[in-house]
Amino acid sequence: MSTLTESEFNDKMDQTIIAIEEALDELDDLDIDYETSGGILTITLENGTKVIINRQTPLKQLWLAAKDGGYHLDWKDQQWQTDKEQEPLEILLNRVLSQQSGETVELSLDL
Repeated sequence: MSTLTESEFNDKMDQTIIAIEEALDELDDLDIDYETSGGILTITLENGTKVIINRQTPLKQLWLAAKDGGYHLDWKDQQWQTDKEQEPLEILLNRVLSQQSGETVELSLDL
């Protein structure tokens, strides 16, 4: 469980969503759309598949839903990490976007 206060958690989530949007904007060679509504970031790939990122405030977790499953991430060691394998968000996001798009995706998140 995260040691962040609710306010700190919400600030981290807002910063994370902005960082992901900015990283997606820098991808010139892939057709990836995104929309943020109600604190939920929906990334839509060219083939129509989606990756959804949302906040779970009561648990202070970032949840990521992808074609291959759902992931729960905690803020640890100054980064978001999956609660099971401690996979960092940047690596997880690049992996699921690459799998779903069939192309190599290399986002660099400035968190």
